[in-house]
Amino acid sequence: MNLLLLFPADFIAPGRARLTDHRLQHLLAVKNIQLNDTLEVGLVNDKVGFARVLFIDKSRVDLQVHLHREAVAPLPVHLILALPRPKMLKRILQTISAMGVKQLTLIHSAKVEKSYWQTPWLEPDKLQQHLVLGLEQAKDTILPEVNCFQRFKPFVEDVLPELVVGTKALVAHPGKGDLCAVDTRQPVTLAIGPEGGFIDYEIEKFIQAGLIPCHLGERILRVENAIPVLLGRLS
Repeated sequence: MNLLLLFPADFIAPGRARLTDHRLQHLLAVKNIQLNDTLEVGLVNDKVGFARVLFIDKSRVDLQVHLHREAVAPLPVHLILALPRPKMLKRILQTISAMGVKQLTLIHSAKVEKSYWQTPWLEPDKLQQHLVLGLEQAKDTILPEVNCFQRFKPFVEDVLPELVVGTKALVAHPGKGDLCAVDTRQPVTLAIGPEGGFIDYEIEKFIQAGLIPCHLGERILRVENAIPVLLGRLS
């Protein structure tokens, strides 16, 4: 936890927050905070700053909070991702959140097992849990927006064409198109497939929607590794 992330419900008065949950346990056991210590804090979807410890015991910590600067700039990438395995999804959520992605769209694909959509990790509170971990790592406060589409064709035909307007639209797929661009300096819409990639039909539908195929070279990476590599190149 490089940044203590606060929520509006934590505030008991203007500029004063109280924590009694797992964050308190982390501050006690890991940070070993003491009275009058200063902590880096941020308010979800708002500014960052610092807080002074006013009171602390095993049941609560009271903080005097001062928020005075904007959060780190977001990454101008809308990531469209074929729903990964639930165990991988948790790690990916933290990764994309830490890297500054603010728009994530999860979609179905021929190689995505239908059972993946039943995972509890798609519930809003579970999604937020892992997105927050990424924000705390990167000292960010702006929660990514996550949308889900369980039907591929309606998404790619009816929704995607509007999403790509005004962006550099790419679909990453081994052996297709050119090497992924570096530092595009413009908003990007990036689609990444499941393990094994999109099938040919899906790639053609992406192309029809205006996306340009690209790749990372001859090496084939796992999805959870390809995502930070692609985001790093584009930014």
